Amino acid sequence: MDIINEFCGAEMDTRGVATLTMRNAGPLNILDTPAITGLRMGLEELAKNQQIRVLVFRTESEKAFIGGADIKEMARLDQASAETFITGLGQLCEAVRQFPTPVIARIPGWCLGGGLEVAAACDFRIAAPTAKFAMPEVKVGIPSVIHAALLPRLIGSGRTRWLVMTGATIDAATARDWGFLDVVTEPSGLDAAVDSLTGELLTCGHEALKAQKVLCRQWDELPLQDCVRNSIAIFGRTFLTGEPQQHMQAFIDRKRTAT
Repeated sequence: MDIINEFCGAEMDTRGVATLTMRNAGPLNILDTPAITGLRMGLEELAKNQQIRVLVFRTESEKAFIGGADIKEMARLDQASAETFITGLGQLCEAVRQFPTPVIARIPGWCLGGGLEVAAACDFRIAAPTAKFAMPEVKVGIPSVIHAALLPRLIGSGRTRWLVMTGATIDAATARDWGFLDVVTEPSGLDAAVDSLTGELLTCGHEALKAQKVLCRQWDELPLQDCVRNSIAIFGRTFLTGEPQQHMQAFIDRKRTAT
């Protein structure tokens, strides 16, 4: 638990909105092995909390979301340790992607390499206009791997090639135009934009959103007919939660009152 507490701050409000804050990783929030492990373990602990309805992933420093993996550590790797290191980073991204409720990335600044992959694993991305995005791995002699594989689904294969094969940096407006970002807002409005999206999500059924997140992952991973077939059982199980009855009756009652 010490490594979780060193790199993660976690809190939850009365609405069920949890905030995970990456901390003690320098002004650019760099991912070395201890930070990767602490964040992953922190996410896995939070995932056990059934009261969480939305998770906001943010960082302590406003200079960056995550400025990438630790080059000083990677410079010392050999083949075996490189595979161990990148496996750990992949496990962190997957802990984000597999988190049972919606995850919002709050991006105030630089979002590079492994940090961009963590952001890609989130469900929503809200950034300041000063945020910058890049996959610069090829410029330091390594390819972009693991959850860079999410990028073609988000921005298309051509734009993904541009990022991962040139190492070019794009600004927030371009990242929004490409479909990577959902919202770009002034730095002073970043928290308000996150809270606005959070409010929208809180109007939805808690169990329904969890089921929808499972379906979204399947749409990324499975052939069409498997997605269609699997969704039928998931749809049926939602009626065991009581949420459809509650929300639909409330809709009917509102309509009746309006007329």
